[in-house]
Amino acid sequence: MPFEIRPLVHAIVTQFALPWDGCHGVGHWARVMENGLRLAAETGANAEVVTLFALFHDSRRTGEGTDAHHGRHGARYAARMRGELFQLDDADFQTLITACIGHSGHLFPSDPTVQTCWDADRLDLGRVGMVPDPRYLHTDAARSRELINWAYGRGSFDIVPECVLTDWGVDLDQRRLIPIRAVR
Repeated sequence: MPFEIRPLVHAIVTQFALPWDGCHGVGHWARVMENGLRLAAETGANAEVVTLFALFHDSRRTGEGTDAHHGRHGARYAARMRGELFQLDDADFQTLITACIGHSGHLFPSDPTVQTCWDADRLDLGRVGMVPDPRYLHTDAARSRELINWAYGRGSFDIVPECVLTDWGVDLDQRRLIPIRAVR
């Protein structure tokens, strides 16, 4: 990644209004990222946009239930962070904005990166007890029964990927951020 993920994650987490370990919290973001990167290897999606989508798509939620404009708010937050904690060219940034704004709708995008972002999020429905329905997934890679089962199992058991602690510096057990060590 051409940006440092830990400072970006720390900035997002410190303003997050919901519990860090909630169903739309940090563990969800990390599973969406891992789902998306796994899909991107097959779909050709832009991995940087997929990673940023995972971090921003639910970052401005104000409730765990219905929150109709949270994607738009996440997109606005990404716009404020662009140039400060990450860089994207205009075309890739527009793809990120489109993915964030529309991720909880029922649209059928043609862009493979947007499709990958949305599938990555939908594959984590196990966290709320739902098995992802292949009819609502956009990519052939996401419709794979093997991938659906893998993602469902991780979400349903609320598996927190190791990157949350090791790369992102978020200790969910202690609800604390692990500072970036100064380079000597």
